[in-house]
Amino acid sequence: MAATGGDLEPGTLLAAYRLGMFPMGVGGAGAGPLGWWTPDPRGVLPLDGLRVSRSLRRSAARLPTTVDTAFDAVVEGCADPTRPHRWITPEVAAAYGRLHRLGWAHSVEVWDGEPGDRLVGGLYGVGVGGLFAGESMFSRTSDASKVALVRLVSVLSADGDPRRLLDVQWRTDHLASLGVVEVSRAEYGARLRTALGAPPPVW
Repeated sequence: MAATGGDLEPGTLLAAYRLGMFPMGVGGAGAGPLGWWTPDPRGVLPLDGLRVSRSLRRSAARLPTTVDTAFDAVVEGCADPTRPHRWITPEVAAAYGRLHRLGWAHSVEVWDGEPGDRLVGGLYGVGVGGLFAGESMFSRTSDASKVALVRLVSVLSADGDPRRLLDVQWRTDHLASLGVVEVSRAEYGARLRTALGAPPPVW
């Protein structure tokens, strides 16, 4: 953790992401005080390194996805109080909702049936230039969060710009199975500076 305190105003959040930091309360279930984190090592997903199994391909073909159509519902799914290790407080949800309405935060939605029918998974995060900082994902059916990740990588890699950076904060065994690797804080900083010079993807 790099610092504590501060606020969740849009300018504060964007400045933090540009410096390689993200917020998370240090108390239980994300309660305050507010902490600003910069893990070492850092988890990143190379856009050409996503591992898509046969079963995941089948799930991706079966479950339709959309982008930026139900941001608040995705955050609500990620903040479900029944989930273990939850950290998204109402204040955090509201802050990222403001960022979304300003065009800085984005979501991928996964549906059962036609888009808009039943939300079964998704993810959200913050885009600054060529950086996408993934914040959280959730799944209510098998593979739904993975399908969201497949769609996200498709969006980020569409123009082939090698400067883009997909930050997932920490490497877990689950994320490692999808291709997430660890880089040092110094290497992350170098990649971040390069990514910030890239144009944003087309959402």
